[in-house]
Amino acid sequence: MSTATVLDKKPASQPAPGGRRRMSLPVTMIVIAAVLALTSLVRLITDADGITNVSQMATALQLAVPIGLAGLGGLWAERAGVVNIGLEGMLILGTWFGAWAGYQWGPWVGVLAGIIGGAIGGLLHAVVTVTFNVNHIVSGVAINILALGVTRYLSNFTFEGVEGGTTKQSPPVDSLGTLTVPGLSDWLTTLNEKHWFLISDIAGLLGGLVTDLSPLTIVAVALIPFTWWVLWRTSFGLRLRSCGENPVAAESLGVNVIKYKYIAVIISGGLAGLGGAFLSIVANPFYLEGQTAGKGYIGLAAMIFGNWMPGGLALGAGLFGYTDSLKLRGGTENVHALLLLVALLLVIGAVWMLVRKKYVAGAVCAVVAAGTAAWYATTDDVPTQLVTATPYIVTLLVLSFSAQRLRMPKADGQPYRKGQGT
Repeated sequence: MSTATVLDKKPASQPAPGGRRRMSLPVTMIVIAAVLALTSLVRLITDADGITNVSQMATALQLAVPIGLAGLGGLWAERAGVVNIGLEGMLILGTWFGAWAGYQWGPWVGVLAGIIGGAIGGLLHAVVTVTFNVNHIVSGVAINILALGVTRYLSNFTFEGVEGGTTKQSPPVDSLGTLTVPGLSDWLTTLNEKHWFLISDIAGLLGGLVTDLSPLTIVAVALIPFTWWVLWRTSFGLRLRSCGENPVAAESLGVNVIKYKYIAVIISGGLAGLGGAFLSIVANPFYLEGQTAGKGYIGLAAMIFGNWMPGGLALGAGLFGYTDSLKLRGGTENVHALLLLVALLLVIGAVWMLVRKKYVAGAVCAVVAAGTAAWYATTDDVPTQLVTATPYIVTLLVLSFSAQRLRMPKADGQPYRKGQGT
């Protein structure tokens, strides 16, 4: 019997801690459809057509890509048992190396350099945590600080004096170009502009997925199902995941735990570096100090929200990308309209809690829903500071509400030494 066969022996359906089971795909799709219908209803009530138009969705997708790639990097590392708080630093390395190589040798070379830059950060994190068993959080924070310092130092003598460059900004990088599905994009845009209930909102969502796409966006989206296939449908992925669940048992079955942890963390850094290259080549055609703006941490939150699964991670990245896009397109008006959506969702949550006899939680949801509804009804606008802070507020709220259903890999963050089980 092979190692993969032995490792794969597990109960057919494992409930999450506390007796909770993961939502099946049909249930998840029904929930998404219900939220979209509720959003459409709010759009009709508030006349805030911008919350689901094609340009809003296209912007949301572009902002979701670096978050999703950072989260995907975190997923690879943590499935092998290594916590990667250093995603922000690896993103920074990807932005700098991507722009540096991009303006000299072209954008695709910049993409490759960004991946390598992030992978170097991942390799450093692997050496420190896997070989020397340093606390994973300490190592990750150190990499974030180190990446910021290194890129600032390199910029001083690399970009300064070059045409279009400064000590904090690189010269412009050539574009990778964009792709639009001919015919379909125009048809969906026309349908979206009719402002019909639900149909126009679905058209806006789909239109954002087929309009002015960067080739790198397509690659990033394809990496989601590819990661799922590799980690859950191959023997390589099974061995890698076993290192994050029970490395001692994996080693007893012949798995080289150290090797798989190194591979996972280097891939993790490379994916974060790819997200960084996206920021400095696609989102902005140059490197700018501070342009990651905490997206590595938000990517980590998206991964946690997604329960360490690629599909859930994609939904989390989309949610955070959408909230981030609000400040770029009709920010105050759209956020004010979404106050009503939040109030309605809280009312539904309160009813659900009361049905499950969780009276305290239900009462809290009801009170917050009433406050949010009153805020919407008594104001016509929201402060611009709230619009800017919306992505971070949503990050905190999502993690707070999803904490009870999470189930991280059992050995995630735990130190491991070869032969410790003997």
